[in-house]
Parts: sequence; structure tokens; C-alpha cells
Amino acid sequence: MDQKKDREETPGISHNSKHLTRDEKIAGLYQSKKDRVFVRPIQGAYNLKEELDRLRSVPRVKKAKETAFVDGPQAFTRHYVEPKDGITQTFHLHLEEYAPGAASQKHAHVNEAAFYILDGTGYEIHDGVRYDWEAGDVVIVHNNCVHQHFNASKERPARAIVIKTKPMYMFLNMLFQKTVIDRSVDDTEESFGFEVREAEEDLNHPKGGY
Repeated sequence: MDQKKDREETPGISHNSKHLTRDEKIAGLYQSKKDRVFVRPIQGAYNLKEELDRLRSVPRVKKAKETAFVDGPQAFTRHYVEPKDGITQTFHLHLEEYAPGAASQKHAHVNEAAFYILDGTGYEIHDGVRYDWEAGDVVIVHNNCVHQHFNASKERPARAIVIKTKPMYMFLNMLFQKTVIDRSVDDTEESFGFEVREAEEDLNHPKGGY
């Protein structure tokens, strides 16, 4: 896998710059990609030896610095593992960072998801029901649940590592997904000026804690 090429092809957050229209910003969101790979093809002879050899040769450790955050200015995502990378076919792993006062898109999908909260405080709205969370909690998003994620703090960011088996569901033709409200391309009063924590330094915890 060409890591430099992979990073260069990853959309940045420049679509949030002021010279773009709102529609252009929305079109630049990762979820708006028309060529996104949900399930990658597997080809070869019946024994699939070449594919097995390829899988055994790919890197087993993926550095954060090799993958840029996308989207914003409220909700940012760093896609660590997904089928297009050629590393795995069965799950998707990404890091979410929510600016102060931020909200994610409101959406639904067939697959389940688990969010491990790394830092911050926030809450979910699942099918109209609120569930509060804080660092150290695990949030479960059930199948076919219409949901949205919120950072409850007006001063501090929040982070969650997300793992989901979306590719497996897609492989089984369980294709239903729905965006109810797009990921916002506008700042809130609290998120204005926030810069996503790109550098993985001291686990992103400031000296003395939050």
C-alpha cells in the first residue's frame, strides 16, 4: 500500500474555507463521496493464494500521521481502516473528534457500531431518546437506529474511537443507509476557531488534564 498516495487522496478540510459555497462544502464531505468503497473486490484463482500473500504483506500498524482528519468544522473524522485500504474486508475503524458544542450528522444504517469515548462528555439521540456519555464509556448504536452524536461541552472537544461491521453488512446486500440531516459545514458559536488535534502528542491530553 502506497501510504503517501493514500494520504494525498484523502480529502482534507479545506472545503470549509470561506471561498466555497455551502453546496460546495457539503459536496466535499466524506459522506458525499460518490466513489467510496464499501466492499472491495477479491479476484484470483480458486485457492486465492495471491490474495493471501498480499494480505500477509500489508502493514500491521497504521500510524495516525499517515491519515489526515476530514470534514469539520464541527465533526471531524480520521478513517484508520476501511475496505479500500486493502487491509480488511469485515470492519471499519475511525476516530471521531467533536469540536466544543458540536453535533454530527443525523443518520441511520443497518449495521451496529460501538463508540469508545476517549475524552470529553456528550450524549446521543437514538430514535428520539437521549443517552449521556463521558470518557471511558462505550456507546452502542443498534441496527436501524436513527442517531446523532453531540458534544455536551461548550469549551472542550470530545473524542471517540469507532468500530463497525458495515463492510460485512454491505457484503450481504444489507444496503440501507439514510442521512436525515447532513454533517454541518457551519460553525457554532462554541466551535468557531477550533482546530482539530491532528498531532498525536501525549495522547492529546494537555499537561494537568482538562
